[in-house]
Amino acid sequence: MQRKAVGRRAIVGAALSAPFLGTPGRAQPTWPTKPIRIVVPFNPGGAIDALVRVIADGLSAKLGQQVLVDPKPGANTIVGSEIVAKAAPDGYTFLITTNSTHTNNPSLYARLPFDPAKDLVPVSLVSLGTILVLVKADAPFDDLRSMGAWVKALGRPATYGSWGIGSSGHLYGLMFERALGGAYSHVPYRGDVPALQDVANGGLDITWASPTSAKPQIAAGRVKPLAVAGAKRSASVPEVSTFAEQLVAGFDLSLFVAAYAPAGTPIDIVDRMQQAIKAVIDEPAVAQKMIEQGQTPIGSTPAELTAVLKRETPIWAELIQQSGAKVE
Repeated sequence: MQRKAVGRRAIVGAALSAPFLGTPGRAQPTWPTKPIRIVVPFNPGGAIDALVRVIADGLSAKLGQQVLVDPKPGANTIVGSEIVAKAAPDGYTFLITTNSTHTNNPSLYARLPFDPAKDLVPVSLVSLGTILVLVKADAPFDDLRSMGAWVKALGRPATYGSWGIGSSGHLYGLMFERALGGAYSHVPYRGDVPALQDVANGGLDITWASPTSAKPQIAAGRVKPLAVAGAKRSASVPEVSTFAEQLVAGFDLSLFVAAYAPAGTPIDIVDRMQQAIKAVIDEPAVAQKMIEQGQTPIGSTPAELTAVLKRETPIWAELIQQSGAKVE
């Protein structure tokens, strides 16, 4: 399967010409008049939770109301995303999640308790993410091809962790077998932090994680990064080479973080929330924090996010179909 690298310019540029399927209704001009909740379908303390808290602090100042971060992990973002999909469309509940909610889950799960495309409306493409592949610090290899040779000689499937069945980390792990050979066994976790801890303790061979989660373990000398997925190196870990630089193809799909509202949320609330997110992200101090966390700040319009979803979803769906991954 041939795929083009998807970078910030490609994603946003492709989106500009797409129509936005807006939401009905008009908001009260006084919005917001009470605290706003942002549901994050990941563990507290993890990479996405940390990112959203940085943005929420800025939103509280911009909107004049407290913006609360509410972690609701589980089922590869389904638990938290369903809460928002079924929430009142009054402008006081939002979702910030990864691409898995829209690009992966509809192809992975035989049944979903909601329809991401119909029950959630785009607000903003917040950022493009960085994901590292990591192993124990004393592992007897320092690059991907050497890891592949080690796995082939292991005598058992190498275990690798991700933040859930059907997550992007899970699918990337399935791609190891095609790219490097050998046998791999997926171990799902409720976030990348516990998987990292198991790698550091020797209970897991390989895992995927964000720079935010990985840096403390790297600094402590407990794990080491082998490569970064994506089209180019990350500004947060510029010393880590890409899969492509190590002549391992196929790991150039972007992982992204985006904001959504329940379907039916008045369009002017959607627009005002997008504008507030963009204003926060454009602040140099916030942008720098995001970069340090392995995120490339964007803050797109709803129309641009809509176009990204239309572009990326078929690519992930094809990958899932070819991998044979399925969750009942």
